[in-house]
Amino acid sequence: MRSVIACLLLCATLLVSVDHGRAASPKSLKKRATNAAKEIYNAGGWKQAFATFYGDETARETMGGACGYGNLYQSGYGLMTAALSSTLFNSGYGCGQCYEITCTLSKHCYFGKSVVVTATNLCPPNWSKPSNNGGWCNPPRVHFDMSKPAFMKIAFWRAGIIPVSYRRVPCVRSGGMNFKLGGNRWWLMVFITNVGGSGDIKAVSVKGSRTGWIAMTRNWGVGFQVFKQLQGQSLSFMVTCYSTGKTTVHNNVAPANWQLGSTYSAKQL
Repeated sequence: MRSVIACLLLCATLLVSVDHGRAASPKSLKKRATNAAKEIYNAGGWKQAFATFYGDETARETMGGACGYGNLYQSGYGLMTAALSSTLFNSGYGCGQCYEITCTLSKHCYFGKSVVVTATNLCPPNWSKPSNNGGWCNPPRVHFDMSKPAFMKIAFWRAGIIPVSYRRVPCVRSGGMNFKLGGNRWWLMVFITNVGGSGDIKAVSVKGSRTGWIAMTRNWGVGFQVFKQLQGQSLSFMVTCYSTGKTTVHNNVAPANWQLGSTYSAKQL
């Protein structure tokens, strides 16, 4: 796996790119972004697992979740999402990772079809049921509890549970990374969403315009916190990917008059 040069760094330049002297079309931009993501984060090999779905066709039950993405439309993930068994969820480090999934060995499969989903939630263990009969997400099982719209891309929904092949793939996002600020006067919490490339986050540091770098701790999901008064200072963030270890610095993401509850954008990793 190559180290990330800057996950989807191309996104920033694509906004002003030209094609033979004229503005590039949205289709052309998407194709270039997809190719760039593949170059900087190689897809992994195919592995075997099982998949179910939760919720209905609206996928409203998938909103929120253990990763802290909240409204999945607003945070950039939409309907193509999945909850991971704890083996893949990995205490939150699996949040934001992207997987290509295809149905196998079932009469309900739509053979030749695959779907790319983003990990946005945890499928918790159900210790009251055996792992092969209802406790689908019990460790050490590898399991995807998909949104119903995503499941229906690869199999007839009445199948219930299906064997699948899956692999890690690069995450292709539209627009920049988002930093949503929360907390209070003495405590800053930031949720980082719409992350391209490897999609996942290992560590975050924050720097005010009058401070040095301060390491943040993971609160839950993609929420990172620091107990420090940073009001009245512009905020910069240093983000490290979990899968690649690549660290990038995003200067002056939030202006000095930033507000709690507001979201600020920066270029992709």
